[in-house]
Amino acid sequence: MSTPASALLSGLRTQQATSPALIWYGSGGERIELSGKVLDNWVAKTANFLVDELDAEPGLRLRLDLPVHWKTLVWVLAGWQTGCTVVWDPEGSSAAADVTVTASAQSTGPGTVVAVALGALDLAYPADLAPGVVDYAAEVRSYADTYLEGPAPDASVSALEVHGGTSAALLQGTVPYSALPAGGEPAGTPGVLLAASADLPLVLEAALQTWASGGALVLTGEGVDPGEKVLASERVTKRLEA
Repeated sequence: MSTPASALLSGLRTQQATSPALIWYGSGGERIELSGKVLDNWVAKTANFLVDELDAEPGLRLRLDLPVHWKTLVWVLAGWQTGCTVVWDPEGSSAAADVTVTASAQSTGPGTVVAVALGALDLAYPADLAPGVVDYAAEVRSYADTYLEGPAPDASVSALEVHGGTSAALLQGTVPYSALPAGGEPAGTPGVLLAASADLPLVLEAALQTWASGGALVLTGEGVDPGEKVLASERVTKRLEA
């Protein structure tokens, strides 16, 4: 199938194969750099995990109970690559879902529950999980790092549902696949964007625009102040304004 996510990922793995696409600064002081190819590999592994482990297909409702994090962006892109409706529900409403992806070992959530370990080196979730909860870190590395495209979602199918939040992002409310920004040839001069917002729709919109232009996203965890040294070393050209 051909979706905006597919076009974007094609650009990442070909035009930015070895250059940074996503750089993460976490609260533990870690720095993680993903080239376009490595980011695409993570998305492909997650998409294959979604299809093979969770029976994902176009229209499946994928609820994300995650903070803004580099793995959260991977999950959004994998959801779009497989035609899912990604449900962003930071305020914990009762939004229906077939799969709930969470960073909390205590979360139950609607549908099948997947626990995501957010540590940089975690090979499994660092706590006991309830019976039936799927451990993403323990499973995802066994999946192929290329994704064979499946059936395309109808253009009117919701790609994203946002429940709550206060940002002025365009990706608010219910966004159909036809309204997602498309990738393709880089437009304009590639830049480096620093995003330190806790509002996923705002970060996601900025990330899509940055990657479509061949640029890189520097993403920081909540409460992490990158400081002038980081801004200089990463050659940041723009900061995300909430």
